[in-house]
Amino acid sequence: MELKYGSTTIAFELPPERLAGVVVPSSVSVDKSPADIIEDALDGCGHFLSSFRPGEKVVIVTSDITRYTGSEIYLPLLLERLNRQGVADDDVEILIALGIHRKQSEHEHSRILGSLYGRIRVSDHECDDQDKLTCIGSTSNGIKVCINRTAVEADHLILTGTIGFHYFAGFGGGRKSVLPGIASRKACMASHFAVLNPGEGAGKNPLAVTGNLEGNPVHIAMVEGCALARPAFILNTVLAADKRIIAAFAGDWRDAHETGCRFYRERFAYSLVEKGDLVVASCGGSPKDINLIQAHKSMEYAAQALKDGGVMILLAECRDGFGNSTFFNWFRYKHLEEFEAALRTQYEINGQTAYSLLQKAQRFRIILISQFPARQVEEMGLIPAETLAEAMDMAVGMLPAEWRCYLMPDAGSVLPVVAG
Repeated sequence: MELKYGSTTIAFELPPERLAGVVVPSSVSVDKSPADIIEDALDGCGHFLSSFRPGEKVVIVTSDITRYTGSEIYLPLLLERLNRQGVADDDVEILIALGIHRKQSEHEHSRILGSLYGRIRVSDHECDDQDKLTCIGSTSNGIKVCINRTAVEADHLILTGTIGFHYFAGFGGGRKSVLPGIASRKACMASHFAVLNPGEGAGKNPLAVTGNLEGNPVHIAMVEGCALARPAFILNTVLAADKRIIAAFAGDWRDAHETGCRFYRERFAYSLVEKGDLVVASCGGSPKDINLIQAHKSMEYAAQALKDGGVMILLAECRDGFGNSTFFNWFRYKHLEEFEAALRTQYEINGQTAYSLLQKAQRFRIILISQFPARQVEEMGLIPAETLAEAMDMAVGMLPAEWRCYLMPDAGSVLPVVAG
């Protein structure tokens, strides 16, 4: 089997008697091209598009380079629909939903926009630029929702992106394009803070988990924030492991997203009879392992297939490092109780991700193959390895005599679920 690592692949084989299973999504037969899938989805948006008029300003929100969505395919098709309604190119702007991520380079803009690059205005959201933000209301749990001024001043706001699992918002896509996608840093932090139960030491809300929307406090906060922005409609894709578009959902920003989430869970959850002693997981290559914050998603999903005290080998190149300058600083806290207290005192999204990583590092033994120096890997409670062969040698010494292993060649896209 070939396991992806950054832009390369690594060959890996296990003796059949050691292999408990290969955790992959259900196969999806698609007899249409990606463009036809998008066109079919947009055909259902005629009611929404019919209200667009010449001279009106349209803002299309899409994801940054760390979240591949198929934007270079769907953005030109979406613009064509707008042009048919008389909306001119000069009245359309693409807004990159960075949340608190870094700005994009010109090359990254060109990859996101595809053939529209140089034709349509594109800008990066800036969560800390108060002059470019405006407040539109508050959620029921008190989050003051301030978002990108350009989006608020547009006559029509269209949200685009991709649907996938999210380790505490349940699913990505839909409402996340607004909060945290184009929100102020403070609003981003507050929406993610909902992952914690009220009260010192109360821990994480048990409903804020991968694949769950029902009663999920993070999802609820994001939905309420998005409602304040009043999007015209959404267009969300679903991607196969090879990044091919296999489905698209467009229409009402709530209904279309929820339908897409149901579709995704049915095809990207993998049923296990029991958990394994060892999980060997690849994030699925770049951009899913572009930095550690992105790679953590694969670590979270792989952990669902692993027995307590078991061993995980994670292939995550992390060519862009941690993904945020403050992420590594959180590992000065070595005890979870101390870490949680600090997180409640000064909450950061990156701190929440670091806290979740440390939880897993202390529950399992995680061997990380990456570009990080060994010292930094060890500081996070992980075990460094330079090669997969070295990591396997380490793992075998930690495992019981009759160990069994799950392989996850695209751990960022599939959720193991123990039957029952």
